Amino acid sequence: MHIGVPKEVKTHEYRVGLTADSVRELTAAGHKVTVQTGAGIGAGIEDADYKAAGADIAPDAASVFAAAEMIVKVKEPQLPECAMLRAGQILFTYLHLAPDPEQAHALMKSGCVAIAYETVTDAKGRLPLLTPMSEVAGRMAAQAGAHYLEKIHGGRGVLLGGVPGVARGKVAVIGGGVVGENAATIAMGMGADVMVLDKSLPRLADLDRLFGGRVQTAYATGGSIEQAVLDADLVIGAVLVAGAAAPKLVTRDMISRMKKGAVVVDVAIDQGGCIETSHATTHADPVFIVDGVVHYCVANMPGAVARTSTFALNNATLPYALALANKGWKKALADDAHFRNGLNVAHGKIAHPSVAAALDLPFAEPLSLVA
Repeated sequence: MHIGVPKEVKTHEYRVGLTADSVRELTAAGHKVTVQTGAGIGAGIEDADYKAAGADIAPDAASVFAAAEMIVKVKEPQLPECAMLRAGQILFTYLHLAPDPEQAHALMKSGCVAIAYETVTDAKGRLPLLTPMSEVAGRMAAQAGAHYLEKIHGGRGVLLGGVPGVARGKVAVIGGGVVGENAATIAMGMGADVMVLDKSLPRLADLDRLFGGRVQTAYATGGSIEQAVLDADLVIGAVLVAGAAAPKLVTRDMISRMKKGAVVVDVAIDQGGCIETSHATTHADPVFIVDGVVHYCVANMPGAVARTSTFALNNATLPYALALANKGWKKALADDAHFRNGLNVAHGKIAHPSVAAALDLPFAEPLSLVA
């Protein structure tokens, strides 16, 4: 199979779909890889590294899209990229379609086969291709929150770890999944007073054991979320419903009653955000203020640590990319029901039930599309 890796074009997105090591694995398996010149620079991977691994270098994205049978990216395609996709071409990347009907319709119009990292599952119901970026984003969320709590950045002027004689900052983490666990880990490491809220009692028990009781846990209800939000200096939204739009758990009213200069970091913004006042921002302009509360809602947080993120992502995605290249998308997905959950768009149809529901579009059973 001919695999193409274009340079990412989203604002301040420095990750790249394949590392040189991944290219080497694909070419060793008999596949051809074409990489757009400069695609890996932001992650510290030079064109020469790709050439040494067996890749061809193309001068522009149009050349990559025109030549390749499968496009491997990191972020969702922007509309000009969607216009370069063609019927039957495989797109393997993050998509986050639920809050993005424009992209969904563009992919449907192209006729491509779009497989989303974020909805691939495993035998335990986890999301193995989302996990590495969730780990990065969770850790970054605590760092970003601490940064914007500084007075010079619009925050309350609170040091999360406090000092002897002065109380520690309070952090509320809404959602105890991979993002929430990693956010709590870093916030606790900074010395903050941390509470994690989740609707799963077994998950709360796991977190209590993991942190040895050093992090408070609470069952997530409207009331407990409100109390935690109003008490917090930093709120981290870490909610995920696979493929679906994130529920709005922090309301505009709660935001209006938070401490002035408090910070919210909405890691769920890729799926529309779990804070009612959120809207997506970029690394170029990462924050805005609503009712005196600083909102950090960057939709590609891991892009800021592109090298770490790129290698972590490839560790997870490479076996799946190899399966697609070795077998073709139909057999690869037919052979693996969990991989098949990654199919979001094919033949102009929406193939994931949560995405279809979020966009109010008809749902096409994936098996019927694979057959």
